Amino acid sequence: MKVIEFRHPYTNDIVPAGDVVLVLGFFDGVHKGHQKVIEKGRKIADQNGLKLAVMTFNQHPSIVFKKVKPDEMKYLTNNEQKKQLMAHLGVDYLYIVEFTSLFASLSPQEFVDQYIVNLNAKFAVAGFDYTYGPEDIADMKHLPQYAKGRFEVIAVSKKTQDNSKISSTRIRECLDQGDMEKAASLLGYTYEIDGIVVHGDARGRTLGFPTANIKTESTTRLPKEGVYVAEIKIGDKWHPAMGSIGHNDTFEKGRQLTVEVYILDFSQDIYGEQVSVRWNHLIRDQVAFNGAEELIQQLKKDERSTRRYFENKKG
Repeated sequence: MKVIEFRHPYTNDIVPAGDVVLVLGFFDGVHKGHQKVIEKGRKIADQNGLKLAVMTFNQHPSIVFKKVKPDEMKYLTNNEQKKQLMAHLGVDYLYIVEFTSLFASLSPQEFVDQYIVNLNAKFAVAGFDYTYGPEDIADMKHLPQYAKGRFEVIAVSKKTQDNSKISSTRIRECLDQGDMEKAASLLGYTYEIDGIVVHGDARGRTLGFPTANIKTESTTRLPKEGVYVAEIKIGDKWHPAMGSIGHNDTFEKGRQLTVEVYILDFSQDIYGEQVSVRWNHLIRDQVAFNGAEELIQQLKKDERSTRRYFENKKG
């Protein structure tokens, strides 16, 4: 897959030659609903001997339209994760457009002319609720009017699960509830985050549970505070683990939120490693304990629960 970054106004030399099927959307999470849209594009591309291109944005449009601060946006997937998921879905070209005020000021017709027609799209594919400007004049129903016969418009109907539309909003609600199984069923994969292993206060080591402290981007959407069955990817290998998101209130109130991972049967030094963490199952909510000994006893129970989870998974 070739990744091409656009900044408005772009020059034509960055546009690949040849006609394409162009799939449009922001695709935060690249969940099952998004996958349905992209798979439709892939099918049309295969039937017509065309390349499949997907257009997304480097940041959420709310940052420009609603003046949300960039570091206050919380994403289900960062751009690197999005790239990996798109490549897995068979995308040939991934266009990442910088969502700037100048880009946002394009009229619906200008957007269609410059970001669909000029990108050699013979088919434009998007979810039924995709918009490219003011909703009342720039929705999928109006797109054929702006297309003027230059490309075919394919609107993909909503994908539902449990009688409700699969959406990024539903997945965020699952994360807020710690329902990782439901989140995974909507995503089509286990929810994961990226980060770097940094030095912490080393308290876990004194408790007999040395943890890797994971520093995440401020824009990463974390599941609710709690203790989880997790997995951590170091290099190319996934390791079973126990993950914790919380403030360590047992020792001190008002501490900064931390993400810590206790890796089962592992003793290697991994400071500075770029890692990914999967969040499989919520074991329990975070609580403050009456001292270190009570916490240690609970951590032992959590470890037994974690090991049992992986044993059952093997079986």
